[in-house]
Amino acid sequence: MEKIAIDKPLKIDNRPLWLIVMDRTSRYQVLTVLIVVTGILFQFQPPEGLSIQGYRSLVLFGATIFLWVSGLLPMAVTALLSMAILPMAGIMTEKQAFAQFGNEAVFFILGAFILAAAMTGTGLSARLARTMLARYGRTPKRLALTVFCLAAGLSFCMSEHAVAAMLFPVVGEISDSLGLKAGKSSYARLLFMAIAWGCIIGGIATFLGGARAPLAVGMLREGTGLDFSFVEWTLAAIMIVLPLMIIGFWLLNRFFPIDIDSVEKGQQFLNRRRLEMGKLTANELITAIIVVLTIGGWMIFGRVLGLANIAILATAALFAFRVVSWNVIEEYVNWGIILMYGGSIALASALEKSGAAIWLVKKGLAAFSPSPLVIIAVVSLVAIVLTECISHAAVVAILMPIGLGLAKGVGIDPKVITLAIALPAGLAYCLPMGTPATAIVYGSGYLKSRDIMVSGAVIMMLSWLLFLGSAMFIWPLIGLKI
Repeated sequence: MEKIAIDKPLKIDNRPLWLIVMDRTSRYQVLTVLIVVTGILFQFQPPEGLSIQGYRSLVLFGATIFLWVSGLLPMAVTALLSMAILPMAGIMTEKQAFAQFGNEAVFFILGAFILAAAMTGTGLSARLARTMLARYGRTPKRLALTVFCLAAGLSFCMSEHAVAAMLFPVVGEISDSLGLKAGKSSYARLLFMAIAWGCIIGGIATFLGGARAPLAVGMLREGTGLDFSFVEWTLAAIMIVLPLMIIGFWLLNRFFPIDIDSVEKGQQFLNRRRLEMGKLTANELITAIIVVLTIGGWMIFGRVLGLANIAILATAALFAFRVVSWNVIEEYVNWGIILMYGGSIALASALEKSGAAIWLVKKGLAAFSPSPLVIIAVVSLVAIVLTECISHAAVVAILMPIGLGLAKGVGIDPKVITLAIALPAGLAYCLPMGTPATAIVYGSGYLKSRDIMVSGAVIMMLSWLLFLGSAMFIWPLIGLKI
């Protein structure tokens, strides 16, 4: 038996035991204080003009935000906890609270996750990536542009973090085949940043790029009865995405100049891998047909049949043709996001139906009377900055109840305020914790924090200005007026 050394401190998860104990003790203390403070606040009488249910929903909302930002509990667990407390605190009945898991947005995003899992599990997405890169990336600049456009295009129909995770090893293999050195190659930094920025920009174009859009639309529908069709959302977002792609790639070339003359070795590697994959399999072909038909169905019949119903039909078709197994789905689907949806929508519904959101907005607007444009500018700026620190979905869950209250109090179209929160909430470029795509490419070892933050700050500000320009001059042409 191996002798255990006793002259070193015991470690768990590569950390000294005393540090873990201190961390856990601190966490327990903070959670205890939060529980006590929340319980005491629940006992107070509400301010004038606010019902007891509205007051308690605001207290619960504050505690939920604290847990989301602090990370003391997983986001999905926090959302479920808040939903469980709603009936316990007398804010909503159990039937009202738990019925929010029947929201259409929950089942739509579940179906979208399963479609993405099928594309990844069958190898269709990897085949598409290698084919596009081999065919169109024959020069260094064209290869970088193809990576950028491929990341954006795939993020139109897959979760952006799934696209980043899929392209990361492909670009890593290309970098190795070209002999690019970490910390020295500007071109390697360009390729990996093209993944991140492509995923971020393309991820806001449709409902399928991330969790925030379906969550925001679900809250809009629950709070106001209004809705977005797949085409309406895409039309509003594409006004930002297309010019941002042009600006984004131009900026990438300025921040990370191309320092190699040829990508021939990379092309040879891609062609070799394509040959190794063989011909298109039956499962890949069926998946491609189902995905195309599903997106077409969302665009043409989404308002009549319902986005979630079409997504569920597509999911059933995948299993009927035995394209995927349930084990594959369990591996690829982010169940935490699904759970967070139900809890977040329930809490937002409580804030809206109890009058807490509109009361909070009226109190905030009592001191000054900003114009609708100023409100849109401030809300979108808060969303784009806040999403650098916490999850996109959490930003939407925090800001949507307040935003809908603002819309009602000031007379702004609730659909415009929804876009003003959900679109900027997807444009986090500066910090690895801001978006999974940035975190994934940062893990390559080719990028430094400064590479991401400096260039990210520039594109983030330009994204915000472009958003405001679209809201002022383009959206009114499609019926969305501030």
